[in-house]
Amino acid sequence: MQRVMTGSEPREGVVPQAGEADAGAQPAASAPVGRLRWGILSLLFLATTINYMDRQIIGVLKPLLVEKLHWTESDYATIVNAFQYAYAIGWLGAGRLIDRVGVRIGLALVVSAWSLAAASHSLARSVMGFCLARFALGLGEGGAWPGCVKAVSEWFPRRERALGTGAVNAGSSVGATLTPAFVAVLLGLVDWPYAFLLTAVLGLLWLVLWLPLYRSPEQHPRLSPAELAYIRSDVSAPQGTVSWAQLLLHRQTWAFALPKALSDPVWWFYLFWVPGFLAKTYSLSIQQFAAPLTTIYVMADLGSIGGGWLSLALIRRGLTVNAARKSVMLGCALCVLPVSLVAQPIGLWPSTLLIGLAAAAHQAFSANLFTVATDTVPKQAVSSLTGLGGMTATLASAYVARKVGFILDSTGSYTIPFAVFSVAYLLALAVLHALLPRLEPMRLKE
Repeated sequence: MQRVMTGSEPREGVVPQAGEADAGAQPAASAPVGRLRWGILSLLFLATTINYMDRQIIGVLKPLLVEKLHWTESDYATIVNAFQYAYAIGWLGAGRLIDRVGVRIGLALVVSAWSLAAASHSLARSVMGFCLARFALGLGEGGAWPGCVKAVSEWFPRRERALGTGAVNAGSSVGATLTPAFVAVLLGLVDWPYAFLLTAVLGLLWLVLWLPLYRSPEQHPRLSPAELAYIRSDVSAPQGTVSWAQLLLHRQTWAFALPKALSDPVWWFYLFWVPGFLAKTYSLSIQQFAAPLTTIYVMADLGSIGGGWLSLALIRRGLTVNAARKSVMLGCALCVLPVSLVAQPIGLWPSTLLIGLAAAAHQAFSANLFTVATDTVPKQAVSSLTGLGGMTATLASAYVARKVGFILDSTGSYTIPFAVFSVAYLLALAVLHALLPRLEPMRLKE
């Protein structure tokens, strides 16, 4: 027997009648009492901030490491690939693990793993040594987003999830924003290996906050009954066991995974190649490109929060969830188009602002795409779905990274990457809409 949710898409504040609930439904709820869910969101935000500091530091140190360790662009692409392949494994394995053991224990395990791996970079001196350290880091960091997205789905009602996911997603930009200045200061005091050690310590300190403070909503001693009722105010989603086979057979899985595979390689390119692009094109030192990079990622922060807020605002103005999510994503896709101009010598700050606009658009697009996953699957499968989608996207990103390294070694020009990436989001949105014209939930066997 299958339980199916179908029908029209009521606007927020309208209680659907029996048989009318669907992915766009927004049931009536009283005003929220309590703010504990925002405290939980702060812990998740800190986790993704630290995650990206550990990840981004090699991109910031790239000009120095290339000089000291004599890497080619292809060497660097190999190191990036080592992280990405492990990250794909981490997405898939950790996503399933977190669905089984829960968010509290699952995130504690993955943060411990990636912090130890981050510290191991301080011992590496060869390409192979960095590949091993990055592989270990990728295995741990692959669990961050499945765990965080699942926590948001548990702690926030549907109408607030895009904002919650946007805030968590903003942690990645904050981490990338802080890292250039952090590294620039550290290099004035210590040699580069200590930068890896100090970021690793931040993850271990986060655990000191996480373990005593986090519980699921039903088990949290400080959560009021009124706030719990608000969190659980949505129309009940279908329940049931979700196997890997079920996930692979559903359009909802590919409507998340394929757009993510088309858009994520662009973000990886910004993260790992833009520092080197700015340094090479405009003859900047690590200290000099700290300000442009900070600008790019501050803009990305605003995009991440703004994308979630705009989706919520459109729902409140009467749009269905489907229309709100896709309208924001279309706007983001259009904002990325001008980044193709950056490959030309248009000046440091014009290039910085166009990349910043594209990075902001990516984060807003990503926040809404993650929320599509929570819109269309039951809570017990959120980490598994995001893990599967993240694995697909990371494998695509690893393939693209290898091609970028080859293109840069062969041509010395960034024209092709920027041109291709400028249209990636329009294609991603077209795939999403083709697979899910409406954000319909999965059909689950009871």
